[in-house]
Amino acid sequence: MSRFSQTDPELTHRLTRRGMLGVAAGTTAAALLGAAAAPATAAPDTASEAATASAGRDHGHGHGRGRPVLPPGRLGIQLYSLRDKVSTLGFAPVFAELEKYGYDEVEFAGDTQGSACPITLAQLKRLARNHGLNPIGSHVGYYSDDPGAYTFAQNLTKVLDDAQALGLKHIGTASGPFRYGSTVDAWKRAAEEFNTYGAAARARGMKFYQHNHSEEFSFATDNPKVRLYDVLLAETDPDLVFLEMDIFWAYSGQFRFSKRPDGSAAPFEPLDYVLKQPHRYPLFHVKDGVSDPSNQYGYDMVDVGDGDIDYQRFISAVTKLRGQRFAHHWQAEHDNPSESLTFARRSSKHLHSLREKC
Repeated sequence: MSRFSQTDPELTHRLTRRGMLGVAAGTTAAALLGAAAAPATAAPDTASEAATASAGRDHGHGHGRGRPVLPPGRLGIQLYSLRDKVSTLGFAPVFAELEKYGYDEVEFAGDTQGSACPITLAQLKRLARNHGLNPIGSHVGYYSDDPGAYTFAQNLTKVLDDAQALGLKHIGTASGPFRYGSTVDAWKRAAEEFNTYGAAARARGMKFYQHNHSEEFSFATDNPKVRLYDVLLAETDPDLVFLEMDIFWAYSGQFRFSKRPDGSAAPFEPLDYVLKQPHRYPLFHVKDGVSDPSNQYGYDMVDVGDGDIDYQRFISAVTKLRGQRFAHHWQAEHDNPSESLTFARRSSKHLHSLREKC
């Protein structure tokens, strides 16, 4: 099992991604979103492993006789998990492996991922489609102190232009709404900016979304009875601002913030947020963790299927809602996999194996 080795994994994750996303003005969109299709080939798994994994797209695997929990055509992967392979091999061999493993979609991390080889957005879009992969979304920074940075706050038009060029249906940020602080009014102010980005995205035929970490479930510093995530939901227009629930970090938030600062109980269930407003959650990050109360985040991150998060329960609860089976996109992710292609293969195999209970 691959586990976090950092003393502060969430902070490391957020700072690393923020550094990648806070790109200076003048950098081309191709450099921000692409790496060239290098002629190298991805490190292969064994023939039997590849054959087993490639069966996943249409048929799934064992684990009971019920209908597959995962709707066909809706399994994606966040390419941040594969940044090491993209930076050394290029997109083409990575996409070829993902096609073998039964993936349907890709979500970009919005950065170069270390590649020195250029690729145009049109080429990147075509390359993905040629491997049966639908570019479903991308993460871009929320704001920066640099007025020329490639962020929603500083360069909204450019961000949306590039998202359209890639053919994305969703464009979002993994940055929390902490721009103005952690008070109720600070989050109301950030929510209003999110509404602006959402309106601009909708005018282009896209959905703007925000991806959570665990801190979003903390409490307002000026009103410790108010959970900040609830402010975000209440103050953003449900027709303009959508959410990508990172399920691992949501359960980490449950571990960290089921008590208010005064010690009083404040339990919550991440799944309940989705069941109450399923239309607000078009995207999910599917990442797994082993429960570890000694870890300040409550879990050690592992490959999907190796942990304690019940994805049979979570995914089936959402897809069984009336009219919701094909309304969501499930993106496998691991922030720091020990071997990224192995993570991708094993995660797809596990998720395709899940069956609804009869």
